[in-house]
Amino acid sequence: MVLTTTAWPDGGQIPVKYTQAGEQVSPELKWTNVPAGTLSFVVNMLDPDVAIQRGTETQPHWIVWNIAATATGLPEGVKPGAELPDGMRQISASGPQYRGPGAAATGPLHHYTLEVYALDTKIDVTASTAAQPVTAALETRAKVMQAMQGHVLGKAVYVGLFRRPQ
Repeated sequence: MVLTTTAWPDGGQIPVKYTQAGEQVSPELKWTNVPAGTLSFVVNMLDPDVAIQRGTETQPHWIVWNIAATATGLPEGVKPGAELPDGMRQISASGPQYRGPGAAATGPLHHYTLEVYALDTKIDVTASTAAQPVTAALETRAKVMQAMQGHVLGKAVYVGLFRRPQ
């Protein structure tokens, strides 16, 4: 599989528009070379440069699952909502919506990683209802990843760099 976006080059700097310092709109994503037998997709956006609660968990920026098998990507500006009309579900450390990059201006550039997985099933995962949004996102991501085990037909990764403007 191949994952692309026209929002920034792979490994390049993410424009402010897609970040917490800007409009915080999700970028358009496109994927190609989808494996035969794909029944749904999962998108996982994370910041691997952040260790949550001094552990091994990374910052969950956006987990989207039950994306239709017929999808060739996601449009720019996916609307907030735990479950969208097409059955797609989403969560982030900010709630049921996209959470853009937000690395501090005083630190290094962070590597925001977008992963898309092609699955041979549609996964039935309900988002966590934990009181803290970051906890809900971590718990949900763990459930989604567990449900994906043994069902991944293909994966693609795309990276962008960001830190807040000074």
